[in-house]
Amino acid sequence: MFLSPTPQSVEVQAKFFRGFGDPARLSILRALRDRPMTVTELVVATELSQPNTSNHLRCLRDCGLVTADQQGKYVIYRLSDDRVAELLDLAGSLLADVARGVYECTRYGGPILIKPELPLPEA
Repeated sequence: MFLSPTPQSVEVQAKFFRGFGDPARLSILRALRDRPMTVTELVVATELSQPNTSNHLRCLRDCGLVTADQQGKYVIYRLSDDRVAELLDLAGSLLADVARGVYECTRYGGPILIKPELPLPEA
């Protein structure tokens, strides 16, 4: 929950979306959308290294997007709120409609070096 500044401020919203803006963090969030997981399971699901996964999980926890629960010797990570999964689903749906523009956009960084998961719409 945001206490100050107001949750609707542009700066706070931009900071919020940075949590989704990193490919590694986005991979972790997408994996956790399916079910809670341990770090080891997330490493397998995302193909990230264990230290990289742990570092991004710490960031996602600090930002309030992921929670962690100790269960015996394991720590189970999960999305902090069902709306995180809804936002990921909504982003996927929107991306399906605007994929060509996002794929070809040169203003938000270099070209995408991997093939998009969704077929690009015909021009």
